[in-house]
Amino acid sequence: MKGDDSESKSPKILTFSTNNISDPGIDLAGSAHMHYPESVVVIPVPCSSGIKPDWILYALKSGFDGVFVAADGTDCAYVQDCTDRTGKVVAKAQQMILEHGLNPARLKMAAICSVCAESFVSHIEYFSESLRELPRDIQ
Repeated sequence: MKGDDSESKSPKILTFSTNNISDPGIDLAGSAHMHYPESVVVIPVPCSSGIKPDWILYALKSGFDGVFVAADGTDCAYVQDCTDRTGKVVAKAQQMILEHGLNPARLKMAAICSVCAESFVSHIEYFSESLRELPRDIQ
């Protein structure tokens, strides 16, 4: 589909991926030649609870259409309450996004495991389609 109008209009999505948990699943999607939009940019981080809400807001204000947090879930090797901490990061980021007049639905979080290639692709495809239909700013 390269060169196709629908491909060129794919929303640009920044994905925060964790080194030990979600990154191997995302790599597996690539090595298995699973299709997801080329406009997805992946940045690995040690733990999803270490993502700063400011980073998410900065990405959206810098031209990304959406931010996807591929969270550790309960498999985090660093902190036992990673899921709760990451949830608080996302909630704070959504509040900041809203305060800046942007649509908080431009941020999505899902736990992606090291063998969850199909799940990652499914989440990204659904998020990409949602972003296409979503107004950038809140009215």
